[in-house]
Amino acid sequence: MFVGQRKEPFVINVGEIFDLINIPQPVFAGGADGTRENDLRGKNISTIALEVPIACLTQGTETVIGGWTTASVRQARLINPFTGATTTPTKEGGAFAQVSRLANPLVNELVIGRKDKDRFNTSRPSGDGRFLDYVTNPTLPALIEALSSPTLQAPKNFPRTDLVATFLTGITGLNKPATGAPSEVMRLQTTTPPVAQSSQNRFGVIGGDNAGYPNGRRPGDDVVDITLRVAMGRLCTLNQPVAFGCVPADAPSGAIDFTDGAATSDARFDAVFPYLTTPLRGSPQPQDQP
Repeated sequence: MFVGQRKEPFVINVGEIFDLINIPQPVFAGGADGTRENDLRGKNISTIALEVPIACLTQGTETVIGGWTTASVRQARLINPFTGATTTPTKEGGAFAQVSRLANPLVNELVIGRKDKDRFNTSRPSGDGRFLDYVTNPTLPALIEALSSPTLQAPKNFPRTDLVATFLTGITGLNKPATGAPSEVMRLQTTTPPVAQSSQNRFGVIGGDNAGYPNGRRPGDDVVDITLRVAMGRLCTLNQPVAFGCVPADAPSGAIDFTDGAATSDARFDAVFPYLTTPLRGSPQPQDQP
């Protein structure tokens, strides 16, 4: 176990990717990955890292595991209007209430609709059937098509069984468990051999590296670019209809290397536990911190 400060590992161009994908189209459509700003550059995070034997995580003959995280706060917070030297400014009490959840990155931000984001954040994966329409009929690809020239086209395979496999059930032959209801969790096939750091492909499964996202998630996996490419139909271009339920003709723009322009690599991480690197110093700070 490691608990403490580490350098922020996540890479994302927050402003341009969430501002109606306000990225120049030649960049967004794969022309210049790594040329845009990483908005988390120069930041540290609080880290809880665990290294657990596989035998402690699996049960019976099932070798696929699934996990997610949640954040909770007290139900009530009362502000004291008479704060003084001997009193506290607030008093918090009641049971803890869940206010956030996370498994696959960017699901709440790019998949779940605005009116249901809070509902999703306060729910458990076992009830994710209620959000199925957001996955089978996503709005992001349609938005990308609407904001671009006619050369970018959203996939036409409805319902989007390729996204259901990615986010809700696991992929047949890779990380789909034998049983279980559709649920948005991070799935990992524990029998998949790990790939040495120097040989990892940062695009994971769509880059031919089955030890990467969405089969689990390694620190160096470029999950933003992967999610954009999968949303636009990359899995359909792999021509495995049994696994994804779609073919290349269903995704006219599926082979385009969509990117937010902020690139990551395995060189940003250590090869040994806890893998995330030494935190950046607080003060004084160098003018240029990667």
